[in-house]
Amino acid sequence: MSGKETKIFDPADGFGPITDLFIATDATVARRANTWWMYLAGKLKDKDGIHLFSASLPEGAPLAAAGWTITPEPDDCGKVALLAGNEISMAWDLKGGRHCPAYVKGWDPHRNAWVERIYYAGGAEHVWGPYTIGYLEWDGSRWVEKPEPVFTANQDWEHGSVYEPNLIYHDGRWKMWYVSGSNQEDYIVQGYAESADGRTNWTKHQIFAVAEEKMFDFFVTKSNEGFEAVFSRVWLGKGAAPANSGLWWCHSKIPSSKISDWSKPVQIMTAEDRGWHSGPWKPSLQYGTDPNRMFVFFDGIYPTQRSGGFPFVFTLGCLEIERPSRDGV
Repeated sequence: MSGKETKIFDPADGFGPITDLFIATDATVARRANTWWMYLAGKLKDKDGIHLFSASLPEGAPLAAAGWTITPEPDDCGKVALLAGNEISMAWDLKGGRHCPAYVKGWDPHRNAWVERIYYAGGAEHVWGPYTIGYLEWDGSRWVEKPEPVFTANQDWEHGSVYEPNLIYHDGRWKMWYVSGSNQEDYIVQGYAESADGRTNWTKHQIFAVAEEKMFDFFVTKSNEGFEAVFSRVWLGKGAAPANSGLWWCHSKIPSSKISDWSKPVQIMTAEDRGWHSGPWKPSLQYGTDPNRMFVFFDGIYPTQRSGGFPFVFTLGCLEIERPSRDGV
């Protein structure tokens, strides 16, 4: 399938007036009140670890691939405003940083109220993991960190690390798809678990997609006809990525924990090198005013000519594409 691709953030292009930012990636996109928000992870020049921050479109503007502005500090337009500090959570998410944010709104039965959260993977010691999963929660005026993670690996097949959370709240449950394993080991399994409050008494961790599927994300959203998901298949091995690497779309009547309940997937983007990105991952699907036009925000990567340090540059883009037909799928 073909669609329009737009580059949103690339360190080579700079970040407007923001001067203390190296990387902006891992977008989770949500409409809150009358504004489209993007919550991201990235590296700052003067801070250790990986941090979370935001970008937005102008208030009242329709969803678009272009026009995003990174939120600056109130008193310094040259510095990015972090979503939250690490004073409370530093034991589990400071040294390795905060990764792969996922926005979700759901019901907290303990508070008897709707709450907004940004789940993320935290690294206690190293940027490459192992990871646990926790969240920031909106208190009405700011995002507040938590002292401990709410989800940790407890199955042998998880290899001690859980990350890349994607959640929805449905039918009284917080439902989470996540990655377990290790990129460095070329071993990633897509897991699933759910909870009544999104922080305690998670159901037994189960395998949603086996390691051979190379499924790195599974982003679920509600639509007019049930539920849809966009997911990535990644290639962590040597040599060229196989043809099935890239982004895929599928649908289901319910947000099922069984991959067999989801439709046959349709590939919407390959891993072909476009210059500013290849091998896309971390999709975040949203619809604007047209219910048949998908906006799929995604991560990209390209090699850098820098000597020493990390040999790749992370980018962020958006794919605009007509929603695939459900007929015969």
